Amino acid sequence: MSPMRQLSKRTVYCLRALYALARKQGEGPILITELAEEEAIPKRFLEQILLALKGGGIVISKKGKGGGYSLAQSPDTISLASVIRVMEGPLAPLPCASETRFRPCEECVDFETCGTRIVMREVRDAVADILEQTTLTSVCRKVDLAVSKQERKSHISKSKSHKPKRH
Repeated sequence: MSPMRQLSKRTVYCLRALYALARKQGEGPILITELAEEEAIPKRFLEQILLALKGGGIVISKKGKGGGYSLAQSPDTISLASVIRVMEGPLAPLPCASETRFRPCEECVDFETCGTRIVMREVRDAVADILEQTTLTSVCRKVDLAVSKQERKSHISKSKSHKPKRH
């Protein structure tokens, strides 16, 4: 049995690279070697990912000295939906539920009244709503908040463990 549709490792690496580029926006192009090292992404894999993102208009590249990759737009305008569509194709779990690449399922008798299609269309709409509203900037903010909470917890637990014992 195959699992419900999941993001590929390629897309997960892609998102990680884009978050890093979003954080460095305005600092100039970032070398692939630097990005691969900082984000623990195999360099050859990252090259393929960045090529796909460049083709999708998500990143731009500059050759030569001071070259590398940067975002093609502001990170607050790049939605996760647009990135995932470039990397994975349609967001819908079935082709008959897709808005951008609709195709009736081969085994379907009537896609207009198909219960599975109706539900998968709702799933697609819910996923698309979340991913369209989620930008690279908003994810970076959520990560910053999570790191801040983690640091506070760590600081609290360290201060509790260093209290002098009372006899």
